[in-house]
Amino acid sequence: MPNERWTSDHIPDQTGRVFVVTGANSGLGLASARALARKGGHVVLAVRDEARGRAAAADITAEHPHASVEVRPLDLADLDSVRAFADRLRAERRAVDVLLNNAGVMAPPRTLSAQGHELQFAANHLGHFALTGLLLGLMAGAADPRVVTVSSVNHRKARMYFDDIAGERSYSPMGFYNQSKLANAVFGRALHLRLAAAGSPVRSVLAHPGYTATNLQMNGTVGLWRVLLGRIGNPLLAQSPARGALPQLYAATEPDVASGDFIGPDGPAELRGAPKRVELSRDAADPDTARRLWELSEQATGVRFALPLPSPRSACPPGLGTARRLMGQPGAS
Repeated sequence: MPNERWTSDHIPDQTGRVFVVTGANSGLGLASARALARKGGHVVLAVRDEARGRAAAADITAEHPHASVEVRPLDLADLDSVRAFADRLRAERRAVDVLLNNAGVMAPPRTLSAQGHELQFAANHLGHFALTGLLLGLMAGAADPRVVTVSSVNHRKARMYFDDIAGERSYSPMGFYNQSKLANAVFGRALHLRLAAAGSPVRSVLAHPGYTATNLQMNGTVGLWRVLLGRIGNPLLAQSPARGALPQLYAATEPDVASGDFIGPDGPAELRGAPKRVELSRDAADPDTARRLWELSEQATGVRFALPLPSPRSACPPGLGTARRLMGQPGAS
């Protein structure tokens, strides 16, 4: 395992590998894109604001003139934009080695997406769910393909509001942000189990950045907690984006990472520090929660994951019974 000396300098050479990084124009996404490009990876900066994306790309290439980066528009809160982004890559038959589901919004006033979903659930979870399902076909032939989904330490204080998923009856900006981060965690684990059951080479890995100073905390509902967080908490307690990105970079590149791992900081309360394996909450690993979220996500996005299962006559390796129970497939033990 890594220790406090592990930094982005320890990332293995990534020459020839293609990374799609959502939300790559600032914060953790930009820090990740910069580190991956510096190590030779070709990085697709998937961004909602193309002008800011181009500025980010220029910043990377100014620091690393030989960096290979490109900017493509992607609004994760709009499922039409997600499909257009994926369709373009698929039309180009572009191989993808790593999908880094990093982008997010945090604690805005209650807002609905283009398709009528609560904005945080739409952008943080549904958009990444759909994008992953649409790009998996481009990843199967890659060497060491991975989906890395960024959750939060806040997933441990969250619950899924299945009876009011859009916050129509009651809405709390932070409560629904936490719900979206729990959804990320549930999805990452459920995807791991489904990929394992299908015998897929793609690894599904989760990561969280701890407490990191980014624009995410300052864009949303104005209130005392944002003032305290941004003006007092960030300078005193928060990591820089370059440090906060280490868990997701480790998850995306280190050879010893296994599908299903959750990588976070090793410091007190997992708020800062070097990357290490951490634990999911009980709710994040609950099979019934996973089943309900997966069904809801398929219905909301119209995306079905095409993952063939092993033959019923074949032996069931350890863990497949759990995976099949999660998916409601025959042969569950």
